[in-house]
This record gives sequence, structure tokens and C-alpha cells, in this order.
Amino acid sequence: MKQFDSSLLHDKLKEYFGFSSFKGNQEAVIRNVLEGKDTFVLMPTGGGKSLCYQLPAMLMDGVAIVISPLIALMKDQVDRLRARAVPAVAIHSGLSPRQIDIALDNCAYGDVKFLYVAPERLATEAFRLRVVRMNVQLIAVDEAHCISQWGYDFRPSYLRIAELREKLPGVPVLALTASATKTVADDIMRHLKFPEPHILRSSFARPNLSYSVRRTDDKNGQLLRLVRNVPGTGIVYVRTREGTEQIADLLRQEGTTAAAYHGGLGHAERSLRQEEWLSGKTRVMVATNAFGMGIDKSNVGYVVHYNMPGSVEAYYQEAGRAGRDGSPAECLLLW
Repeated sequence: MKQFDSSLLHDKLKEYFGFSSFKGNQEAVIRNVLEGKDTFVLMPTGGGKSLCYQLPAMLMDGVAIVISPLIALMKDQVDRLRARAVPAVAIHSGLSPRQIDIALDNCAYGDVKFLYVAPERLATEAFRLRVVRMNVQLIAVDEAHCISQWGYDFRPSYLRIAELREKLPGVPVLALTASATKTVADDIMRHLKFPEPHILRSSFARPNLSYSVRRTDDKNGQLLRLVRNVPGTGIVYVRTREGTEQIADLLRQEGTTAAAYHGGLGHAERSLRQEEWLSGKTRVMVATNAFGMGIDKSNVGYVVHYNMPGSVEAYYQEAGRAGRDGSPAECLLLW
């Protein structure tokens, strides 16, 4: 692996991404990757995880494979990279077999720098045949908690990443997540066949977020008060699909543009509602916990939990979608 001094890394950070300084321990993570070390990164939501694999990959010769659980997240990342004239492709179930073959061939024989894939894709014959012909320099595993206990049901196909390592000996792995206990972190590193444990943690303090719990018999009244008084876009987490539709209706009746988001909607409808919220056309997204992982919207002014979240980790990750631009933001739990 090439050696890069700090001033060169800062120059490339500015050149490729327009930032003048690194956040938290991003630079330490990037150095590890460039030195070829397997690294587990625990970084808060909004801490800049994607930069930890994008910058080093830009400094390497070959392809970086990014394993990601959500099509919307993959598309968003690919669009952003292409906007910077960086060749990137995503392979997912929305593409035809012919489109997938062309994309994989471009990774093996063309100039593609980033290949985004869902974990399920790793088991397909088309992928397995092509990947050994690629000049892979890095495997980045996003939302790595999906490998372990609390995300286990969500993506058992993440366990296939170890098989990918056998096909690509010597390629470093970077695992990234915003939520993992020590037990989960150890489990992730074991499943990913790290030769030795190597964890880099960033501070999880988010001083711009205001956390409050309100005990009330009138959740709707409290919710409406916050939406009227706090400017900007927001997310309201509700436990049930039916509940999301009801709360979205309530907000619309009160003159706020709002949409419901849950697993019962078709893929196209979910994508449309997400796009309208990301663009600011919809102000409030009322959602089950199906919404949010990898959502890259920096100016969320508030996150409301209408019901108790499933766990402290889930609460931290969901509330952490507020204020990613560093501006003051409200996190309200109604009880």
C-alpha cells in the first residue's frame, strides 16, 4: 500500500470532497485502510462514515467494493460520486440481468472505482465469476451491525462476506456502523475473519441535539406544538404501519405536508415518498423504523418518537438523524 503524509491527505480531501479538515478520527481510519489493515469503525450517525472508504479508494489503483443493505442508499452514494466525475456503479434487484452483466464487466475491465452491492448479490454466479477478475483494493461493509445479533434477522446474507474474503486474499476490510456494543463488535470482527481485533471509536457526543422526554396524555397536541414551533423538516417515528398513516393524515389536516413510510408500501411508492422528503417537497416523514438507515439529509430539524423505540441503540440511531449539519435540533420522545 502507498504511503501518504497528512498534508497530502488534506489536499486530496479538499480536492475530491471540498472539505478543509477531517472529522473525529476519519484520518486515522483512512490511514489504516491505506496501510492495508482490517478496521472496525464505530462512528455516530452523521459522523462521516462514507468518507472513510471513499477517500482511500480514490487514492488506490483498483476497485472498492461497498456492501450496503439499501438500494436507496446505494443509488444516493453512486449519484453523488458520479456528480464528482467518479465512476461508480450499483448492482441491485432493480436492474435486469443484462444491465448487471454490463456493470460487472465494467468493474473487471473498465475504469469503475466503486462497486456498490447488496449482500444477497455476493452469492450469485454472475458476481462470483467476475469478482476474481477485478483489481479489488478494498471491501467496505456499511451498516455492519447487520452481521450480528440485533440485525441478524435483517440480513443473514451478510455472513457471506467471509466467503468473499477467501476469493480476495490480502484485501483489507473496513466495517462501519453507528451502533454496536462490545459483544456485537467482537461478533462482527469474528464473522469478517479479522486476523486481530482493531476498533476505532469516535465520540458519540452530539452537543447540537436537545433530548427531551415528555410524559403526556395528549401526544397529538404535543406533536403539533413541536411541528408548528420548530422550523425545517422532521421525522416522526411511529410503531405501526396504520399509525404512520393516521399521524400523517393529522399533520396534513393541520396544514403540514406529511407522508407515511412503512414496509407495506411498494418499492416505487417508498422511493417516491423518500425523494419528496429529501428534496423538501414533503416536510415531515411519519415512519416506522423501516425508514432511516443511510438516509443522508443533513438539515433535519427534529426527530419525534411517538412510541417507545425498540432499544436504546435504536433510539440513538433514529434520534441521531436530526441535526447532521451541526445546527441545533430537537429530539423528543412522547410517553
